[in-house]
Amino acid sequence: IGLVNGFSVAKFKLHPFIVTLSTQLIVYGTILLYLKMGDNNGQTLSGLSEGYRNLIAGPLFSIQNVAVPRYVLYAVILTALMWIIWNKTTFGKNMFALGSNEEAARVSGVNVFGVTVGVFALAGAMYGFTGFIEGARIGSNTANTGLNYELDAIAACVIGGVSFVGGIGKIRGIVIGVVMLRLIFVGLTMVGVPQDLQYLIKGAIILFACALDMRKYLVKK
Repeated sequence: IGLVNGFSVAKFKLHPFIVTLSTQLIVYGTILLYLKMGDNNGQTLSGLSEGYRNLIAGPLFSIQNVAVPRYVLYAVILTALMWIIWNKTTFGKNMFALGSNEEAARVSGVNVFGVTVGVFALAGAMYGFTGFIEGARIGSNTANTGLNYELDAIAACVIGGVSFVGGIGKIRGIVIGVVMLRLIFVGLTMVGVPQDLQYLIKGAIILFACALDMRKYLVKK
């Protein structure tokens, strides 16, 4: 799916947001149809195998009787892998160059088509792997599993300094953004803020962070 998205953007110059939104709806509808073909008529899938759940959510080690699940290790490995790709490979350098200025990257010899498709394909692979993790983490699945997670991802990235105009962002910034976002919403839950209000706060965080990002971009320009 990521490959299809990347090809559509690179070949037909479609807007990335529109392409990914379209395929998201197509996949969502396909999953709904697939689940309704089963014996439970599209209801929650539960009773996942213990081997699958233990592989992902089983205890890795304990700190003062608090178990740290294995998916924390997988997250660390993926973070390290992406840091290497972003900072130590030609693909990573070309990705930043393309995000900063597509035309300048093209005249500099960057394979714009290949890099664009590669970025979307890599993202798709990450979505698939994290979906595999999330299914075991929560222990049951519906067609709505992962719904609105893209908002959390966007919020974490913009908090961490990733620019919407492209070409700016660091892995450590994203990690900090993720941690800060989770701390904010864990704190809101602990003080009893309703879930509905948390959506409003999340939207305000994204809007504010994007406004700051665009302001910095316009000043720099």
